[in-house]
Amino acid sequence: MFPARPQGAPSARPRCRAAAWLLLAAIGVSAPAPTLADAGRTGTQDRPDADPAPGAQSGPRERGDALRVWLVTAGPGDAVWERYGHNALRVLDTRTGRDVSYNWGFFDFRQADFIARFLQGRMLYLMADLPTGLMIGQYREADREVVLQELDLTPAEKAMLRDAADENALPRNRDFVYQYFLDNCSTRVRDLLDRVLGGALRLAFEARPTGLSYRDHTRRLTQVDPLVYTGANLLLGTPTDRPISAWEELFLPLALRDRIRSVRITRDGEARPLVLREEVLASSTRPPEPEAPPAWLGRCLALGLVLGVLLGAAGTPRVRRSAPLRRSALALAAGWSLLAGGAGTLLVLLLATDHTFAWWNENLFLFNPLLLGLGALLPLSTRSETWRRRARALAVAVSVLGLAGLLWQIAPASTQRNAMFFALALPPHLGIAWSLLRRRAATAADGLVDAGTA
Repeated sequence: MFPARPQGAPSARPRCRAAAWLLLAAIGVSAPAPTLADAGRTGTQDRPDADPAPGAQSGPRERGDALRVWLVTAGPGDAVWERYGHNALRVLDTRTGRDVSYNWGFFDFRQADFIARFLQGRMLYLMADLPTGLMIGQYREADREVVLQELDLTPAEKAMLRDAADENALPRNRDFVYQYFLDNCSTRVRDLLDRVLGGALRLAFEARPTGLSYRDHTRRLTQVDPLVYTGANLLLGTPTDRPISAWEELFLPLALRDRIRSVRITRDGEARPLVLREEVLASSTRPPEPEAPPAWLGRCLALGLVLGVLLGAAGTPRVRRSAPLRRSALALAAGWSLLAGGAGTLLVLLLATDHTFAWWNENLFLFNPLLLGLGALLPLSTRSETWRRRARALAVAVSVLGLAGLLWQIAPASTQRNAMFFALALPPHLGIAWSLLRRRAATAADGLVDAGTA
């Protein structure tokens, strides 16, 4: 959903809906973008190839007669933040030649309290008007498809849209608190179109079920990157799992592009398509976006079982008698526990923010701060029976909590679709606990260091 960056642009950066946005923060990914200085340059320069020349008119008969309006949709790009596509509203004044695209996808690192707002889920985004040719040129250079859909609006509706967008672009009005599913570049375009059409879009789509959820779309569009796919699904909580309507699905730019084709409006007593004409202004060699989320439960279960077996084997006599195997098992167990505990700590911290779609996250049964303590106790447990006893108690507590989560997961009360994480994380938790308990029951006559602590 990010426009591409003009050469030499400074660090103001656009962003529109990334279901994986929380993950992007965690891994430190940032997006290139047009600058706000570029965004302020409007006029006839750099206009798209398909633009008609400004008409030599003596003056429009009605306010808005000289305007033409398009929905502009860019397809996915290479980067994580570009995989959802992007959209904007283009308005061309055929009398003056002013050709701008209104874009709700910018943020600026120079904003006051930028980091604090970001972490709290109160990120300020802003809207800007861009020269259409500049914006589309960036997409073309990035091999991203650009589709223009001219809309059948009355002169009054066009004037209303242009005036509302110009008012929104003023410095006093351009900022808004970004919410990745509810208030982003696509929902802003959707809502403005719905407003000028008198609620026609909401009427057409609000009662139409899709059978998909916000999580389904996140999984569908991030599956090309296993790390991002896993991280996004880990951080998103139960609110993302309810089925959404076609209206809510329009948070996706490509969904808005596709669904608007079916909208019909009444003009002079006749129902006509809202989209007058459509053209692909820039083609792309990229494959089409996936239509369905992947089924990775089997992969997660296989990986989880491998980890569980390796960690459980640490309690066997053969591993305990081998210093290299013992140290490797200890490092694997401690590393897993610290990684899982760090993720769990992040999940807890998110509960105190406005990242509402990360709330009530049942992954806390598996990933929680207790694992940080276990990760610290495992190396210490090689020193004395006291530390081993503490490590055993904490490992058992982690496993019991995970098993309780599994029971909750299969109960009717659970609505979160996170079976993949139980398949991935529960076997390692059980493996660590089992190895520690087995060492407790084994004899210590050989005086070897406890490999079961791994």
